[in-house]
Amino acid sequence: METTGIAARAEGLWKRYGSGEAQVTALAGVDVALRSAEFTAVMGPSGSGKSTLMHCLAGLDTVSAGEVFIGSTRVTGLRDAGLTALRRDQIGFVFQQFNLMPTLSAQENILLPLTIAGRKPDMAWFDTIVDTLGLRDRLSHKPTELSGGQQQRVACARALAGRPAVVFADEPTGNLDSRSGAEVLRFLREAVDAHRQTIVMVTHDAGAASYADRVVFLKDGQIISELAAPTADAVHDQLKSLETSGDGR
Repeated sequence: METTGIAARAEGLWKRYGSGEAQVTALAGVDVALRSAEFTAVMGPSGSGKSTLMHCLAGLDTVSAGEVFIGSTRVTGLRDAGLTALRRDQIGFVFQQFNLMPTLSAQENILLPLTIAGRKPDMAWFDTIVDTLGLRDRLSHKPTELSGGQQQRVACARALAGRPAVVFADEPTGNLDSRSGAEVLRFLREAVDAHRQTIVMVTHDAGAASYADRVVFLKDGQIISELAAPTADAVHDQLKSLETSGDGR
């Protein structure tokens, strides 16, 4: 597989849970390459394996067979210390639940991964992120003093603060109203367009997926189609086709 300009990739990726008759196959021989400076959405019916794929790519879950790479680093060969360093230095995460530290201010939350890593923040980059996300007047606020949309924007800023090779976003708008969700998606889009960031987003929302450059569709643990330059209508039609062609696992 050509790897130039590839931020993350999986080759022959299998993930099984349990054993014997109770064994469940979540991923069945997935091959996928996620290009640098591109916004990729991962979609599929409930239980299709989309979150499992993201967790395996990000080194949050072990694989049953196959290989995963972040850039040129073989994730599947790393021990715990190597995985910790990889996730700290090369990967950013945005989760549906925000996962902010309640006792820290917004600024402290944004800089927390760098603080833990003992890395000095690039304050010019920090200022760019904060101003792009409209968080300048919220930096001293604790999470409980912020709206859901503001908390998720803080989480996005935290994910990007260290300039990671790739940001994985798991249903980042799932807990937001439509206006706040659109703000977060516009920022992710701008992070790709203006700052050459690489974003991989799992979502069930066709509107959210329309912000991406490419949508990868899974069903029964396999990639069955892709869609470039997606529109919400085209994504919706593809999802409807998947769901009516048999139940996803």
